[in-house]
This record gives sequence, structure tokens and C-alpha cells, in this order.
Amino acid sequence: MVHGGPFPATSDSRTTSVGTLAIRRFLRPVCYQDLPVDLLPPALQDGNPLHVPRLIDGRLTLE
Repeated sequence: MVHGGPFPATSDSRTTSVGTLAIRRFLRPVCYQDLPVDLLPPALQDGNPLHVPRLIDGRLTLE
């Protein structure tokens, strides 16, 4: 049985719909534009309470 391509019914054996590479194919990007700061995940909040290294204006910072 071949689980190929974005639709499991396809017979293209170069890709698979199961496994780690399939994650990239089925990933849905999420945008937080104009979301209030208190609704953002902690790693994305302005105060950076988790001290995650971030790139802001081209500079790496822990702010």
C-alpha cells in the first residue's frame, strides 16, 4: 500500500502522507497579527517572560 502525496489515494511513491516529512506538507501557518498581547502565547509576548532568544530588527536578543 502506498500512502503518497497530499492525498492518500495517490500512487506517487516519492512522497508519503505519513511520517516526519508529511508534517511540512500538512502544516498550516498561523498568524498572530493584531492579536492583543495578553492573548499571545508567552513565548511571543512583548515582555518575553520565557526568555526565548528572538530576532528583533535584525538583532538577536533575550528581551
